[in-house]
Amino acid sequence: MSAKSRLAIATLGAPLLFQMAAMAQVTEPGVKDRARSAATVSRARTGSSDALQSNYVTPGLSGQAITTVDGKTGFIANLSCQKTSTLLELLVQPGSTGDLTQVRISHDRDFDGRFDSQTLLPVPVSGICANGVIACNPGTWEGCRYYGWAVDGALKINLAQTQMTSLSGCYCINNSCGTNLAWGNISEVLKDLGGGVVGALTTADPRIGVAQAQVEGAMIRYTGAQTTSCTAQPEISATRYRSNPTDIQGDATSVSQASSVFQALAGSAAGSGKTEQVRSCSIEREVAVKEWRFDDIVAVRGSVSKVTSCGTDCRRYEIRGSGSCGSVPPIYSATFEPLAPARIKSARIVEMGADDWVQARVNGKIVGYAGKRPWLGEALPSGDCRISDDPWYNRTAIDITSQLTSGATVVGARVRGGGGGNWGYVTLEVQVDTGCETTERLVDLCSGYGADPQCRLKSESVDDVVTFNNGVGTGLLPLPQTRTLGTGSCAVQLTRDFFRKDRRYACIIDTGGQATPDLSRAAYIIDRSTETVLNDRIQAADGSVQETSRAFSMPTQDSVAACEPICKTRKARTNSDAAPDGVVGELQTSAQGWDSYYHACSADNVCPAGDGEEIVSACGCLDDFPEAVTMMQTVRLAGADLVCTAGAQ
Repeated sequence: MSAKSRLAIATLGAPLLFQMAAMAQVTEPGVKDRARSAATVSRARTGSSDALQSNYVTPGLSGQAITTVDGKTGFIANLSCQKTSTLLELLVQPGSTGDLTQVRISHDRDFDGRFDSQTLLPVPVSGICANGVIACNPGTWEGCRYYGWAVDGALKINLAQTQMTSLSGCYCINNSCGTNLAWGNISEVLKDLGGGVVGALTTADPRIGVAQAQVEGAMIRYTGAQTTSCTAQPEISATRYRSNPTDIQGDATSVSQASSVFQALAGSAAGSGKTEQVRSCSIEREVAVKEWRFDDIVAVRGSVSKVTSCGTDCRRYEIRGSGSCGSVPPIYSATFEPLAPARIKSARIVEMGADDWVQARVNGKIVGYAGKRPWLGEALPSGDCRISDDPWYNRTAIDITSQLTSGATVVGARVRGGGGGNWGYVTLEVQVDTGCETTERLVDLCSGYGADPQCRLKSESVDDVVTFNNGVGTGLLPLPQTRTLGTGSCAVQLTRDFFRKDRRYACIIDTGGQATPDLSRAAYIIDRSTETVLNDRIQAADGSVQETSRAFSMPTQDSVAACEPICKTRKARTNSDAAPDGVVGELQTSAQGWDSYYHACSADNVCPAGDGEEIVSACGCLDDFPEAVTMMQTVRLAGADLVCTAGAQ
């Protein structure tokens, strides 16, 4: 049995493997077909740099829709701050000598869609380099001057004279190297010229990104966008290391100190040799602001005939009813229930009135009366009940605050009357405090960690001010905070030393007592199973062990090609590469050379050769490693023969 099969059996376990095998045998054709279809579609959209450029890079930078691999879902990604359809246009005009007699560069510097900068090269172009041009006497390779692309602070494109050794990838295009080289290779000439300009432009302002390059006759147009840093200044932190690479080490150290990920790794078992857990907690000041209403303080039910206001946070409740002379005088009652006794400031019977008599009662106890003669007992008052004199009033206040704050209080009016008047009432005045109530408490979830000797404070921030970092105090303390809490009429301002502390503790965990995992079942399966038989040992809940043996088979796998078929092609070219000693082709027996290309073959084993390419090796498993080694060895030995000198130039 192969090691791969044994590992799969031991890892997945017998039941899961049998289910997977059954599912694979049932659904295998459909799964494979879908996988091949998805791979084909994905490869078509991402299999080459041109495909990536057209399907993702260009739409993303130019604000166009990007679709998923299956083409069913589209979205617009905002990857740029500004964009323009005409970032750069480069127009060339080859002359009769083969030199480019005119090179005009139009540039949109502010991304408004209009060209605002024009550059006309002051010299003819006899050779093109990756980062500049070469200007010689027209039609010859004599009297050559060397220029590199330069961009000033205003993003204006110019040429700056330099030395040949500062340029790279140079080649000749005028008649000294061949006939009609520029016109015959106009697309490559435009791309090389434009690439040098774009490289200088993006070096001067790293925010600029090029979304698309399009060649139209003797002109190349670039679509561009401003990306990376949506600020007025082109400097961004990632680009300054180009000129000061030694800053990386110091900056990396600073960033690591503030990185929770780095600190977690540094404090892990692998980083410190100790088993620690990082535990987070907080100490938070919880503040609640409550807005009180009168009805939140006192609730009233019963025979209340009228409620009137007696000022701010003050109400008067009138308990009224009609009397009787021929029967027992009725009692009219109202119950006052204190919902927030502490907020009741006073409760007083402020008025009693009757025609003829009224008796005030509190929790069944007689506390006062109004009438022509006293009535402070249970017996009826003496005298005629049918009089027509003016009503009687008693406005001597009777304080019942203690009764109301102690619990539900019943206030009653016992009424006796007849003749022209048979009414009586008792008025209770209640004053409360509806001022806003502020309560606060500290919820400390860190006390347990702080008291644990195995835990140490690793970091702390107080109201977003870092006071402790990596076990060391920073020396920073937050200023007292003033916060507005509540809303409306209950908006209050509180000033406190802090409102929230966030802490992280590193606690040492003792893992010495942890049991090691039981791998005996996996070992049993590996040692006793084959590619066709699965032997297993299962332990039941009661501790008994059951050994099983059953047939086993893996799904049949498709054959895999030995390699991805590729083909090799070549295309003739005139060796017009330029060096400080002149054009390379002039130093060779023949200037004719070849460019070699390798292509991945299509599904039907066809070599996708480009224009002008001839097939050298047909589709198959090509092995050109010996040739590659020979070329690398040649370069290595040539480099060993070079002698570097330094001196005034």
